[in-house]
Amino acid sequence: MKLKTLFGLACLLLPFALSAKVVPHHLVSDHMVLQQQATVRLWGTGDPGKTVRVTASWTQDAFRTQVGRDGRWEVMVPTPAATFEPQTLTFDDGEKVTVGDILIGEVWVAAGQSNMEMPVRGFDTCPVEGYLETLADAVDPPAVRYAKIPSVMSMTPLEDADCHWSVIDRQTVSWASATGYFFARMLSRQLGVPVGMIEANKGGTRVESWLSWENLAAHTDEPLEEKAIVEKYSQWDYHRPLVWGNGTFHPIQKYTVKGIIFYQGCSNVGNPQGQYTERLALLVRQWRDAFGLGEIPFHFVQICPWGGEMGETPDGDWVARFREEQQHAAEAIPNSAVICTDDCVYPHEVNQIHPSQKRKVGERLAMLTLNRTYGQDWFPAVSPTFKSMRIEGDKVFMTFDHMDGGTNRMWDIRGFEVAGEDRVFHPAVADHNRGQFFVSSPEVPHPVAVRYAYRNFAPGNYGNGLGLPLFPFRTDNW
Repeated sequence: MKLKTLFGLACLLLPFALSAKVVPHHLVSDHMVLQQQATVRLWGTGDPGKTVRVTASWTQDAFRTQVGRDGRWEVMVPTPAATFEPQTLTFDDGEKVTVGDILIGEVWVAAGQSNMEMPVRGFDTCPVEGYLETLADAVDPPAVRYAKIPSVMSMTPLEDADCHWSVIDRQTVSWASATGYFFARMLSRQLGVPVGMIEANKGGTRVESWLSWENLAAHTDEPLEEKAIVEKYSQWDYHRPLVWGNGTFHPIQKYTVKGIIFYQGCSNVGNPQGQYTERLALLVRQWRDAFGLGEIPFHFVQICPWGGEMGETPDGDWVARFREEQQHAAEAIPNSAVICTDDCVYPHEVNQIHPSQKRKVGERLAMLTLNRTYGQDWFPAVSPTFKSMRIEGDKVFMTFDHMDGGTNRMWDIRGFEVAGEDRVFHPAVADHNRGQFFVSSPEVPHPVAVRYAYRNFAPGNYGNGLGLPLFPFRTDNW
């Protein structure tokens, strides 16, 4: 279907909305979760010039707004502290529309590509580990709800989306984002509040797929006319710039949220050095500006080791270099952080772009968020990172930050490599001696550089005593 056709269908629906009673946005609907202790935006369509009166079950105050000449209205309403007691909203322009079973809690956006989109039940040939246990655990009364935004392309920004809120139970949990659900479930259980997830994602998308026309025009050489976009990306429409952000993310940007979790990157592997870091930072600024909520948290996932189609390349391992870019992005973007997933794959998943351990990913995002955003600093949040090295003979002594007082193992440490002046890396033996950690290789009598898990698919097994893996790294710049 042509992109302009989708826009045309959306335009056809607008007159029906304007000729009817007041119509809230699809996200402003039964079973929604509203951000607690905030001034939330409620919006929709109606007859131009009419006054819309909004009342909420948690306050005696009434809020009024007028429908604009374009048929749109919006109003700001304060919310109380989180509660599991169902609430209602009534919109009245002469005819009343009531939205019920509303919970007040924490609201997060789950954005990205297929590894965020991947549901609890998995994809065909791509299962999610622990699915049956997760299904059995989704009991009533639920604390997590989600709204899945349809994956739609559009050349112009869409204001609404054909979506609804789902209450998580055994009938609905299978179709929720696995990463998003495990994140939200842990958040809800630790904070003791309802959590709502807005899922705005699309498999295969690049970071450019979500950038606005203005940012693409100013910072990229991507085509921006419909014909040129379709011609360049005729084989893989999910790689198209602009259109996924317009169709799938723009409809949610008036919703009041706490933050964003993000799992994307595979389709940008192989980009020129530094490009992804810059463009992800650009996208985060774009989204934060659109939400108008300040520097809301942006917590994202380092893509897992993957040895699929990329393979070895003359200039190194593309996946390893991309994961390094993601760490640079976390340093460049204010109020952001990335989780390490080097231990979130099995050996048989070397060619699996959708690894199965989504619970570990979602809960690691939750621990980071509980620590960074909600002040629960007893949760381990930061994986160990390389700090320093010194060379003594054929040994390289190393130190790491965020070891939290211990290591995960003493013996059989895997993933380290050392190289000499010839720049040829050899597997290294890692060891501890009187509290000092060092690596060496009999093939490298005079080491100059160390790498750890710095290949497309060569997961290491070293980390801290709290169970968080060491971030892949290299000490060279070759």
